[in-house]
Amino acid sequence: MSTKNLLVELFVEELPPKALRKLGEAFSSVLFETLKSQGLTADDSKVTAYASPRRLAAHITQVPAQAADKALSQKLMPVTVGFDAAGNATPALLKRLAALGTDESALPKLKRENDGKAESLFLDIVQTGAQLSEGLQKALDETLAKLPIPKVMTYQLADGWSNVNFVRPAHGLVALHGSDVVAINILGLQAGNTTHGHRFEAKVETITLKDADSYSEQLKTEGAVIASFDERRDEIVRQLNAAAAKENLKPIDDEALLDEVTALVERPNVLLGQFEAVYLEVPQECLILTMKANQKYFPLLDTNNKLTNKFLIVSNISPADPSAVIGGNERVVRPRLADAKFFFDQDRKKTLESRVAGLDKVVYHNKLGTQGERTERVRTIAKAIGQKLGGDLLAGKADKAAQLAKVDLLTDMVGEFPELQGIMGRYYAQYENISDDIAYAIEDHYKPRFSGDELPRNEVGICVALADKLETLIGMFGIGNTPTGDKDPFALRRHALGVIRILVEKNLPLDIISLIVEAVVIAELPSPSELGVFIYDRLAISFREKGYTAQEVDAVLTLKPPYLGDIPKRLDAVRAFAELPEASSLASANKRVSNILKKAEILIEVNISNSLLKEAAEIRLNQALVSVKLKADAAFEEGDYAASLQSLATLKDPVDSFFDDVMVNSDDPAIKANRLALLKQLHEAMNRVADLSKLAS
Repeated sequence: MSTKNLLVELFVEELPPKALRKLGEAFSSVLFETLKSQGLTADDSKVTAYASPRRLAAHITQVPAQAADKALSQKLMPVTVGFDAAGNATPALLKRLAALGTDESALPKLKRENDGKAESLFLDIVQTGAQLSEGLQKALDETLAKLPIPKVMTYQLADGWSNVNFVRPAHGLVALHGSDVVAINILGLQAGNTTHGHRFEAKVETITLKDADSYSEQLKTEGAVIASFDERRDEIVRQLNAAAAKENLKPIDDEALLDEVTALVERPNVLLGQFEAVYLEVPQECLILTMKANQKYFPLLDTNNKLTNKFLIVSNISPADPSAVIGGNERVVRPRLADAKFFFDQDRKKTLESRVAGLDKVVYHNKLGTQGERTERVRTIAKAIGQKLGGDLLAGKADKAAQLAKVDLLTDMVGEFPELQGIMGRYYAQYENISDDIAYAIEDHYKPRFSGDELPRNEVGICVALADKLETLIGMFGIGNTPTGDKDPFALRRHALGVIRILVEKNLPLDIISLIVEAVVIAELPSPSELGVFIYDRLAISFREKGYTAQEVDAVLTLKPPYLGDIPKRLDAVRAFAELPEASSLASANKRVSNILKKAEILIEVNISNSLLKEAAEIRLNQALVSVKLKADAAFEEGDYAASLQSLATLKDPVDSFFDDVMVNSDDPAIKANRLALLKQLHEAMNRVADLSKLAS
């Protein structure tokens, strides 16, 4: 069957820039998959996505004009419904046959098969392949219904009566199969072969497309539009790097900004602008944020990553003399920078400590009080953690940092740019000559803020970050505000992962459950039901995401290790143990021992009486266990979990012999109790690092 390439374009008003990439990907992928499901693609068909500020399009190779016919066995109805008691076809069966385009002449062709529930009637038919116009109409309807539209608009069609819903008003539809227009319609538009280019720089008002394959090139040459999102993005990166290199500078690295700017221009033109150097007195984070968030500029950094007074503009027009464009952008950014400088200057007129009382007027949560009350709770927890990690000196610094950690929320700068919370607190603390360890702790107590973010850079920051996150978790769990499904309005999963990362990656000697219990008491918070379970659940997820198997993670976390920094070493030890030839047998034996001990109906003693060891196999196991336990326990106490587990390998033969030759449930109660005690010691020796029974297949 002959095929041609297919091009579909929906021409619209400017699409939301932060959503454009996902819209473009969804438009092309859903369209392709829906055509594929109807047999309207070939095995090696490929789809290319196009997305610009004013269009969504897809190019699909090797699309037939009609799908191939398909032979299938059509289920009709149960035999008891299709035929009456005399064996005659019922009206229901004849009606069903008519719906399939046949009549009672097909009765001899019916097959009877059991479908698992009852004997049913089946008819072998040939389903005519879908016509492209019919299949494309269905595919486009489904595509628009599945687009990840952030907010739907309702607008009126040209007839003045009808309304439709879409992300933005649509003004054109192209559907070309080769050079032939496919007769479809959507959003009140009939498909054609014409589109439009750049608003200002297109060579012609209307572009008549020659065929599906000429789309991208015609838009570029006649319409001054780079239709491909990725190609346009690459071109912006190339121009940004070239323009920055001429100044011996580099643009900031911001993937989200790059995507957003790519979605704002149809043919990028990068220009260099600058502002007065006096504004560089303002912390560079403020200037960078205002240039990125408000103006979509790319600030330029020097070789030391310090902000310069130059920035790059990604323009959508390319005038012969760009000075007017550059000058206009420089005039626009200047008031923004002046505002930032004003906020910075005003904020420094009041000390951080003088603002502390103001936190009592800021509501944190109606059941948990004000930010002032919350600050006091964080202070007590931070001080206690500091005492554990570094004594009085660290406790005092942690207390001070926690007291000042939230006061920048009351500053004008953070009021204007909430993203700068913590960062501005650090700058203001340094301006007041507060020690750097406390100043950086003010900034770092929010860390890690997202997956992959850096951790607090010093011990003071670690104490306050842990205290802040624990206070949030304990408080919210205590009043029943727990995450449900995909809803987590207080970011408790993120807070839990933050606690986990700090304890694990810093390998802190802090017992997580004891930490929670102590924090509840000293901060006078409600008891947080299920918080411990929640943290260990997040632990399991985080380690599985790092590549450990579910069995390995389950084996370690079943024991609820109190010191989370130990867990990676335990996991690595379990992985190494699992590779030993004895591992499978020992894991199975461990599982068997666990089951025996669970079913024991007597109180199992800890001590073993050698005089009650009667069988050679149990004597041998006891002797081996005494020897192995010494080595395993010594390695465990030194933190060498791999050596501790590997020393257990020599127990394989004695354990196997024990289960082959010894009856645990002896008729003699004393001997039975002694054997259970032996198994209990074996179980304890084998499960100090991890529950090895979880490795049993």
